[in-house]
Amino acid sequence: MEQHPTGPVAAEIERRLAAALSPQRLAVIDDSAKHRGHAGHDPRGESHFTVEIVAHAFAGASRVQRHRLVNSALGELLRDRVHALAIVARAPDEA
Repeated sequence: MEQHPTGPVAAEIERRLAAALSPQRLAVIDDSAKHRGHAGHDPRGESHFTVEIVAHAFAGASRVQRHRLVNSALGELLRDRVHALAIVARAPDEA
C-alpha cells in the first residue's frame, strides 16, 4: 500500500478494499479539507476521498464494473459516512 490513512474512516476504506480486492497498489487520499464549507462537508472530517487502486480484479472489467466492485466493498460506509468518492481503478497491466 502506498499511503497509510490517518483517520478511522480512511483506515476502514483501506481495510475493506484490501480484504475484498487484494490490490497490488492502494492509496486512500482524504480530500475533505478541500470541501470545507461545501454541501456534504462533515465537520467531523473524513467525508471526501480519492481512492487509487490497482488490482487483478479489474482486468477485463469496464469502468462501471470497477466502480461497482469498489462501492460494493465499501458498503454502508458510502451511505453513512462518505459523501464523495473519486475512484481511479486499474488492472496491473494498465498501471
